[in-house]
Amino acid sequence: MAATLAVSAPAAAQSAAPLELAGSLAPAAASGAAAASAAGAANTTNGAGVGHAGNAENADNPVSPDNAFDARQKVLDQRTEENNYRYAVAEHECYSKFFVNHCLGKARDSMRSVQADIRKEQLALDGEQRVQRARERDEQAALKRAQDEASAPQRAADDARNAQAYEDKQRQHQLDQTQRAAEAPQRSANAQAYQQKQQQHALDQAQRGISPSQAAANSAAYDQKQADFQRKLDEARQQGAQKAQERVEKQQSFEKKQTDAAQHKADVEARQKQAAEKAEQKRQDQLKQQQELEEQQKQQQQQQ
Repeated sequence: MAATLAVSAPAAAQSAAPLELAGSLAPAAASGAAAASAAGAANTTNGAGVGHAGNAENADNPVSPDNAFDARQKVLDQRTEENNYRYAVAEHECYSKFFVNHCLGKARDSMRSVQADIRKEQLALDGEQRVQRARERDEQAALKRAQDEASAPQRAADDARNAQAYEDKQRQHQLDQTQRAAEAPQRSANAQAYQQKQQQHALDQAQRGISPSQAAANSAAYDQKQADFQRKLDEARQQGAQKAQERVEKQQSFEKKQTDAAQHKADVEARQKQAAEKAEQKRQDQLKQQQELEEQQKQQQQQQ
């Protein structure tokens, strides 16, 4: 009788352990199951809103594809947690039974069956997400092409206007040079006439009895006025040339900034495209590794 009690006590302790584990994990599983049910119900409601136009609430509050994908992913994650929880409870319960290995195998097979279903749905979800992202990329590319095509006439008009303005400036410059060349004989004649007037003015002063010293002073004053006028004229021309040079430099700086901005934009787009390709390649490698791991697990199961 004592031996029977001694044997029964460890068995009771072993059977109580899963109950304690179940009691500690049950709230978490209940909350996970409730969340999974709520997410599934929300996903079902969203699917009904997409399939039936008569659902006014979903028509007023449409669900974006990203939110739908997130909800489905959350459901799969919760199902995975619940499956792991059930396997842990079953594993602990098996140690209180006589055929422990047989019980563990059944629990493992059940867990792997659910895991395979979850994995199948996960692959389908990943495929849908890839299709959605590809569609969004195509839409963005089409929008960009449409914008470029719409702005092409304006860019062509701007280029034509700039080219016309440059040609007009070149023609005006040639006209100015031709006009100055044509006016050169007249300027020479004006200079000779001015010299003759100066000589006649000196003769008139001598006839009026103005002394040479006074005439020299008057001439010096006149020359000073002419020099001041010429200096102011030279300063004005110099300022005009400086401002013209500043305008040319500003135009060159603006064109350089435009070129640098276009090159920077092209570099950024190239880096973004390269990063996206690397991320996609990395994801494909991870998926391939996961599939190889699953194949290895299946082969190990078949060998067992």
